[in-house]
Amino acid sequence: MNGYVARKGNRWYAVIYEGLDPVTGREIRRWHPAGTDKADAEKLARRLARELNGPDDRGRSLSFGAYLTQTWLPAKRIELRPTTWDGYRRIVHRHVLPRLASVPIRRLRPEQLEDLYESKLRPTGDTRPLAPKSVLEIHVVIRGALNDAVQRGYVRSNVALIAKAPRQRPADEQTAWTAEQLATFLRYTAGHKYFAAIWTAAFTGMRRSELLGLKWSDLNVKRAKVSINRGRLDINYEVLETPDITPQIGASRGKTKSARRPIDLDPTTVGVLTAWRTWQTAERAAAGLEPAEWMFTDLHGAPIHPQAMSQTFERIVRRAPVPTIRFHDLRHTHATLLMGAGVPPKVVSERLGHSRASFTEDAYKHVLPGMQADAARLFAALVADPASTGDARWKTRKKTA
Repeated sequence: MNGYVARKGNRWYAVIYEGLDPVTGREIRRWHPAGTDKADAEKLARRLARELNGPDDRGRSLSFGAYLTQTWLPAKRIELRPTTWDGYRRIVHRHVLPRLASVPIRRLRPEQLEDLYESKLRPTGDTRPLAPKSVLEIHVVIRGALNDAVQRGYVRSNVALIAKAPRQRPADEQTAWTAEQLATFLRYTAGHKYFAAIWTAAFTGMRRSELLGLKWSDLNVKRAKVSINRGRLDINYEVLETPDITPQIGASRGKTKSARRPIDLDPTTVGVLTAWRTWQTAERAAAGLEPAEWMFTDLHGAPIHPQAMSQTFERIVRRAPVPTIRFHDLRHTHATLLMGAGVPPKVVSERLGHSRASFTEDAYKHVLPGMQADAARLFAALVADPASTGDARWKTRKKTA
């Protein structure tokens, strides 16, 4: 109920509840004078409540769980990349619904959200606690969902803006190998069935989905280029090819233009791919099969499953004499080594398929301090020898002082 009546002295008031103050977290109640007649005050309270709720009062009986699963998640599925949407879905079903599904969305309180966050940070029975970063991700999802609920008119204020969530820690630097570590790993991996795929990932900076979406028709050996035209995404172990995904599932609109791109290859990488194609074709011919359409396949000729790629890579890394990284960190290694070598961020951004060079600069800003020192030495070498000209000018000034 949003409105009720109250009396002060000999006068009646219509009191309307308008939600929570986004700054203080206190309830907002407006007192509207209605004269000396209680019936007039009740009539005014009903009218003001209707105006507050809107003509259809859609949010009055709506539970938070119903809003998340029937309205918010379906709407987000249209605009998000499949992997991002699936992450939101997992957070909602695994962490939010078990505790808050039945709570009316208009009765959701900051304290309820804080209790949820606190419960996720401590172990319960056989359940391990979540890291603060993971709990913060839950908070971000709830906050975004309630922001949309405000815009849709289901609630008047976003209680997640008041709830205390784990603090944002400084972002960790991207994990990457040095050039020597990468070379060591590639020597260790030589001869493995996934060697060509791992080499290509390291020497191009492709995303896993892009790498495993390559077909031989995407390779131009004469021009030493490979074109990114599709991706193979893993959603709950189901593989989706991005060009065939329906608009309801949709690939990210923001990445499409920059993600579909040609990537220049060095001669050695062209040689690795050519040798892999020769071996792959011979193996299939021995089994009575036509040449493969997909560039990177398993021993049965099927495209490598994204999870199989990552899991196999992790097993190899654990045995190799190098620091442990994820498959995705080959992409970070590619970018970090290029940035450290002085390659312009714009060029690195184009290879990675980022929509903006500024994003690349921000993501790999930890490389920039060393580049500045190199730039200072380079400029000094271009202009003059400071050891001689600087001392000469200083001595001249001392004589005229």
